[in-house]
Amino acid sequence: MISFFEASLAELSIHRIGNKSQDEFYVLSEQSVAIQDNMLSNLLQQYFLGPYEKVNEIYRFFHPNSDLNLNEVYHFASEIFEKGETFHENSKELAKYLYDVSGHPKIKSGELYLAYFENVQIEGELHDAIGIFKSETKETYLKVYPENSGFGLSYEQDAININKLDKGCLIFNTDKEEGYRVAVIDQTNRSAEAVYWKDEFLKLKTRNDNFNQTNNVLGVYKNFVTEKLDQEFDISKADKIDLLNKSMKYFKEKESFDIDEFSNEVIGNSEGIEAFKNYKKNYEEEFDAPIPDSFDISGAAVKKQARVFKSVLKLDKNFHIYIHGDKELIEKGFDDDKSMNYYKVYFREEE
Repeated sequence: MISFFEASLAELSIHRIGNKSQDEFYVLSEQSVAIQDNMLSNLLQQYFLGPYEKVNEIYRFFHPNSDLNLNEVYHFASEIFEKGETFHENSKELAKYLYDVSGHPKIKSGELYLAYFENVQIEGELHDAIGIFKSETKETYLKVYPENSGFGLSYEQDAININKLDKGCLIFNTDKEEGYRVAVIDQTNRSAEAVYWKDEFLKLKTRNDNFNQTNNVLGVYKNFVTEKLDQEFDISKADKIDLLNKSMKYFKEKESFDIDEFSNEVIGNSEGIEAFKNYKKNYEEEFDAPIPDSFDISGAAVKKQARVFKSVLKLDKNFHIYIHGDKELIEKGFDDDKSMNYYKVYFREEE
C-alpha cells in the first residue's frame, strides 16, 4: 500500500523532547539539518519509511468539536503543505505541542524528527508527505576496525537502530478536507501511557475503507462467537471453532461481503443470525463505527485477522485438537465410569 522507491528526503529538522512530569524540558534546533551524504540520506529513508511497507490501516485527523483546524498536528501540517518555507518553524511548534502532551511519568524522552518527503506512493498515487518520528530506545553497538596488523574493538552507546522505528506517522498531502491520509507506527505502544502518541498527540480516527470494514466485521464476529454466544445459546467450544472456521473460509473465498449471505452461509440459524445483527448494531453505536451491510473484502485485513482466529480446542493440559474441517467428524461425550468428558474423532488416514 505504501512504497518509497521514488521518494526523496527534501528537508529534515531534529529536536529533543523531554518528559514534562519529570521536569525535563525540550531542546529546539535553530535550523533544519543539511544532509549532503547520499548514503546517510538513504539510511534515513530506510529508517523512517521502511516500516510503512507493511502498514495497511490508514487514519484521518479529527477533533471532538468537528473542526479539523482545532487539531494541532493537522493545523501545522496544513501550514507546511501550503507554505514549504515554514517547515522548520512549524516543526518547532509540533515539538512544543508533543512536549505538552507528554505528561505521563513513564513516557520516555527522545529525539523528534520532522521530515518532508517528495513522491511517496500510497494506494498507487504519488504524494508529498510529512513524517513525524520519535526515537526513544537506544542501543549499544560494537565496532570492529583494522589496527596494527589485526583488529581493534570499540563500542558506541546510546545509538539508534535504524531497523527499529519507535514511533512515527506519515501525513500525505491528499484528502485535506477529510483530514488527510495518515499512516501510523507505534512499536512501544504496550501500555496505557503509550496511547498519547495516536490519541492525544495526533488525534486520529480510522478511515472507513474496505480494509477497516473487513477488519471490523471480522473482529465483531469473532467477539460475538467467543464472548456473546454463551450468554444466549448452549454451544460447545468445538461448535464455536467451527463457526470461526466457516467465517474465515467465507472471507477467503468471496470477493465481497453481504451480511445476509454471510449470516445464512456461516451462522445458518435464525436466532443466531438475529443475535449477531443486534451485536453488530450495538458495536456500531457504542464505538461510532458504522459497518455497511455490503462491501468489497480486503485480503490484507483477512490475512491480519486470520492470525488471531483460533482453531485450537484445548483439553486440560494434556491435549490440543486442531479443528480445520468438518465438525461432524468430532463427537463430544461423557464417561460415567471416569467422570470425565471425552471427544471421539473420526478419520480415514493417519499422516
